[in-house]
Parts: sequence; structure tokens; C-alpha cells
Amino acid sequence: MELRSVAVLGGGPGGLYVARLLKLRHPDCAVDLYEQSPPDQTFGFGVGLATKTQRNLEAADPASLAAIVERSFQHEMAMEVRGERVLLPVDNLIAIGRSTLLDVLRQHAEDAGVRLHYGTRVTADELDAELVIASDGVSSATREASADTFGATIDTHDSLYLWCGTDFALPTASFLPVETEHGTFVAHAYPYAPDRSTFLIETDEETWRRAGFDATTARTPYDESDVESLAYLSQAFAAELQGHPLVGNRTRWLQFRTIRCARWHHDNVVLLGDAAHTAHYSIGSGTKLAMEDGIALDAALAEAPDLETALARYEAVRRPAVEHLQETARRSMRWWDTFPDRLDVPVDQLLIAYMTRAGKVSVDRFAALAGDVVRRGLAHYAGCAVSEVPEEDRTDWILSRPLLRDDQTWPARSVTLEQLGSHVDLTVDVHDPWGGDGDVQVKQATAQSGDASRSVLLRSADDLGAVLTMFDLGERLRREAGVVVAATVPAPLVEFAVAALASGRIDLVVPMPASA
Repeated sequence: MELRSVAVLGGGPGGLYVARLLKLRHPDCAVDLYEQSPPDQTFGFGVGLATKTQRNLEAADPASLAAIVERSFQHEMAMEVRGERVLLPVDNLIAIGRSTLLDVLRQHAEDAGVRLHYGTRVTADELDAELVIASDGVSSATREASADTFGATIDTHDSLYLWCGTDFALPTASFLPVETEHGTFVAHAYPYAPDRSTFLIETDEETWRRAGFDATTARTPYDESDVESLAYLSQAFAAELQGHPLVGNRTRWLQFRTIRCARWHHDNVVLLGDAAHTAHYSIGSGTKLAMEDGIALDAALAEAPDLETALARYEAVRRPAVEHLQETARRSMRWWDTFPDRLDVPVDQLLIAYMTRAGKVSVDRFAALAGDVVRRGLAHYAGCAVSEVPEEDRTDWILSRPLLRDDQTWPARSVTLEQLGSHVDLTVDVHDPWGGDGDVQVKQATAQSGDASRSVLLRSADDLGAVLTMFDLGERLRREAGVVVAATVPAPLVEFAVAALASGRIDLVVPMPASA
């Protein structure tokens, strides 16, 4: 269809990007963007763009992606736990300052002919435009003004995070847990300029309260930074910061909000980016999602004969990918919640657990990226020398390793029910294995198993989501109850069971035929 007029609410990356795409495709269309803040007022630090996201942006608009890459900072990734640091090779991972990204996208939007209106607060019902795109953020006024129509639900996460930065470039992107007298703080940090790095620090609510951060949060004005928390954490991460301080930008402790909407459009108004959905920062950024929303919306408008068909198509095509990412992000978020419980795991094996935590990457796929890391991690898993770990046929090798636990021995990790022997049978039927329902099942299995020499056999539905949840509950049982955990796994999902074994989520696998 040919558009006559488009109004975009919100001058973040998603709004600027979709405005440019639409103006390029519809040069005779009037495209206006409205942002209530001045162009030089932005919050946040760096934005990371993975290789796949870069490919998507290049396919949609090579010119703007080239400008982004030119002003970005390329880096590798590492994990450091209790003084043990391992470099993780990453292909073409880049980051860019948020303000720099906005400058690039603003210039390219203007070059395309988009009219930008800064310092202007407008609402969707005030605009006389054929299409209104609400890219007005996680607290979207457009969404909230029509709450019943869009049907938003907001889940607030238990843990807390603090988004800050520092004034030097870290040598790599790093995952850094620090243990303090109050508890563990975990940093997700990465460089985004020669003299700047992002430092996102998260912790559980109990640690946050013990450190007194409930009080510092309460006395920090909304438009200022929590300087007491920044000072405390600058000391806690002093070794990693190399003497540099943490700096804030309206930095205060927050709880992540996962937003889902029953509908993304109504009449001529469509939600885009954080206004429509959010996914936890540990696996995907709002910037990536918003810009890829823009690509999907631009394509739907080009292919459909009218606006209603276009908006329906945009939502039908884009929603499954977003919801899949949200579910993956939920699993990743819960893994990071429990990360402090894994600090006893050797870092190479911990990296296998990290990469396979959400069912997106197999052991073999990770080995293609970081073969040395996987070999060392599998040596820890099997209790053998690194030289004994094969470079091929890893699945069979992992399944064939013996298990010795107390006075019990299994000749391989893949067993039949008869080989498993005496056990407690438990069907996993929880959504969140780390939550209250998971607590109930852990107590149930612990009470039935009696002593730590007994085994627990977990069963679940045959779909991948249910199997991954079963593995997570298995990890809780191994750590909290000290029992041997076996899991029934359909044959088509054995590669995920292999990752669970290597990561310490389960001890044994009972392969089962897939249900009809």
C-alpha cells in the first residue's frame, strides 16, 4: 500500500529507525516524529548489537548499519569466577553508546526526509495521520491510555538491577560475580567506546536489603543517581574497575518488567518496541527488538493492500518471534537469578551451562565457537584429563561416561529404568522451577527420597519447553537435596539432555520414544 502520512511517537532507536525505513520506501509520504525530550537528553550507556542483529539491519538498510558500525566498538567476551577467567570467542560483537546511536539514526532519518519534532508532547488522538506508530517506551502513554484495548500485562521481576557505567574501556565484555559481606552482586559489563563501558549490576532482594540499598533507593530523587550504591559497588568491583569509579545517569535500583500485550494495534495506532513487549536484558535488548519490529512493520505495510491488513500481518508475523524470545529470556533471567549458587562450578563448565541455559545452543554448536572451552568443561564433567575429551562424537561420549555417587555406580549416563534401580518418580508440572511451585516439588521429592543415596526420576511432557523446565528442577534437586537426578527424555530431544548432563542440571538420562 502507499502511505500518505505517518506519525511516530518516541525518538528512541526504534522510532527513528522505522521512520527512516518508511520514508525511504514511501518518499511522497509525510513522516513526522515527535519526542518530548530535547535531542541531547538521553539516558543509558552502551547498546550491544550481536552478529544476527547486524545482519538483519544490513538487509533492511545498509547505509545506516554501516554508519552504526563505523562508530561502534568491537570486543570479545569473558567470564571470571573467583579469580578464574576464561575468554569466550564471539564473532563480530559490537557495542555503541546510546547517545551516539541516536545521533546516527537521527541524522539518517533527517537525510531521508523525516520531520523531527523535539520537545513536543503529543498523544495519538491529537494526530491527524493515516498511521500512528507508538514507540514511546516501556511506560508507553499510548498503551496506558487505551489499556483495555491493548490488554497489557506487566510481570515485575523479584531481583534488582542497577544500570551504570565507567570511564574506561574494559578489555572485554565480562560476566563478573563479586561476593561481599552482604551477598553476591553480578555485573554484566562491556566496553562501548575507547573510554567508556557499561556496567549493569544485579542482585537478589535479600542482598539488596542487607546492603541498605532499600534505604538509598528511597532517599534518591527520581531524576538523580543513587550515589551511595555507586560508591559501594565501585569498591566491590575495584579490581575489575582498575581504580575507576562507577558513574550514573539517573541510575537507581530497578526491577525488570516483562510486558506483554494481547493486541499490538487498534484502528490506525500500532505499538512498537518496549511499548508492546519487553525481554530481559540478559538475552536481548529493547533496542534490537524495537529496530527489528520496525523492519517487520515496514515490510507488512509494503506488502498489504490496506492498513488494517498490514497491521494484522505485522502482528501475526512478528509476534511468534517476539514471544519465543520472551520465553527464552525468561529462562535466562531465572538462570542469572540463581547464578550465585553455581560459583563452585569450574568456569569452563559454567560457560557450557551459560551457553545452553535456554535451549538455544547445543554443546556441539558451542564447541564450534569455543572448542578449547568445551573440552576443558567436559573434562570437569567427566573427571578426566582434557586430552581424553574427543573433538567429535561428543554426544555419545557424554552419554557413555560412568557415574559414581557415594556407594552407587552406573556404567553410563544413559540408562534404562531397570539400570536406574530404586527411585522416586516425580512428574514435573510447574511453569517456574525456581519459584513457589518448584519449592513444593523439591520438598515433595526430598521427603520421598529419604536419604541422599536414593535417585529421583523426573518426567515431563514431550515438548522442549517442558523438558527444559524439568532439567532446571533437576538442578535444584541435585544441589538442594543431594539426590541423583535422572530424567526421561524423548529421543528427538537427547541433544538438550546432553547439554543438561554437561552443565550439571541432571545426572542420568532415560531415553524414551517420542509420543505419537
